[in-house]
Amino acid sequence: MQIVSTSAGNYIIRNCKNDDLPSVINVNVKTLPENYSNYFYETLLAELPEAFLIAEISCNCVGYIMCTLEYGFSNFKKLGFRKKGHVVSIAVLKDHRNLGIGTTLVSEAIVSMKLKKCDELYLEVRCSNTQAVKLYERLGFVVKHLLKTYYKDGENAYLMAVEFNY
Repeated sequence: MQIVSTSAGNYIIRNCKNDDLPSVINVNVKTLPENYSNYFYETLLAELPEAFLIAEISCNCVGYIMCTLEYGFSNFKKLGFRKKGHVVSIAVLKDHRNLGIGTTLVSEAIVSMKLKKCDELYLEVRCSNTQAVKLYERLGFVVKHLLKTYYKDGENAYLMAVEFNY
């Protein structure tokens, strides 16, 4: 558990537990048009609990990040199959944005993926979400591909990735 102090108050970043999933789902439904089944959340939590994190303020879940491990070709044109982390979803409630929560969640996910000896971490982000794109760029992510009509509503996405050098 990591307690982070900001001028706006304290928040806690910690590993998600099964009991937290209804709150995580609530954050997802309130913030993102992409929603998943309960089983999907349960599966990701069971597969990689150290990279499924929540942000809490006053014992209330205000954000989350969930990641998975994959094996496949590198987004950095490296030869052979690579061990890759994938940020499946990240969200922070609107009233709790610009407090550093998203940055801390992604930073902690990066730490988790490095501990798993991943070669890189990647994610997809709406092209229109300039605030998120800038956040990811500050953390070392670069745009690797444009994914046309990636989202159900037809919007394009950037595939962004950060490479880990050990």
